[in-house]
Amino acid sequence: MVQKVYVTYNEVHKLCQASADRILSEFKPNLMIAIGGGGYVPARILRSFLKRPLAPNIPIQAIGLSLYEQLPSKHPSDPIETPGTKVTRTQWLDLSSLEMSNLVGKNILIVDEVDDTRTTLEYAVRELQKDVETAAQKQGKGDKTRFSIFVLHNKDKPKKGHLPQDMVDEGRYLAARTVSDVWICYPWEATDIDEHDQLAISQPDY
Repeated sequence: MVQKVYVTYNEVHKLCQASADRILSEFKPNLMIAIGGGGYVPARILRSFLKRPLAPNIPIQAIGLSLYEQLPSKHPSDPIETPGTKVTRTQWLDLSSLEMSNLVGKNILIVDEVDDTRTTLEYAVRELQKDVETAAQKQGKGDKTRFSIFVLHNKDKPKKGHLPQDMVDEGRYLAARTVSDVWICYPWEATDIDEHDQLAISQPDY
């Protein structure tokens, strides 16, 4: 049986806070792209810790990617989810608008909640890089766009997806915490937040 780990909003808040200084000093993001739906809340919390006096808030844009699929369960109210094999776009940036042109030459931080098989992150980086290169060519710009990644949790397991070698070499990947291959239950997935928090309190350390 898959071990479930319950993460609270309080823990998410602290993971973002603990990671903010390194993100500011090393990644220097001009813009964040949250991968929905798990990256929305961490990106918004992180923005508060990245805010500096007299500086504007870092803008957040969003893309939607789906990899997980539900499997039959003995308990209909408690479906089992497992990583699928194909990434599906559910939301993407409008390539014909200013959204894409505004990415050219920026330091962009991609935010998600968990790095499981790395398939979703690989897809996001690859497709965003291609779209930004297309936008740069249309504008006649040679400015380099640098992508970095922040996740709350990295699962310590073999990865199916791969990140660009320069991103790896330059350390432009940050996981606030590395955990074993457990099933992580985030608070924004809960339908009963009080029960979720009680399960988090009663569980052993992970």
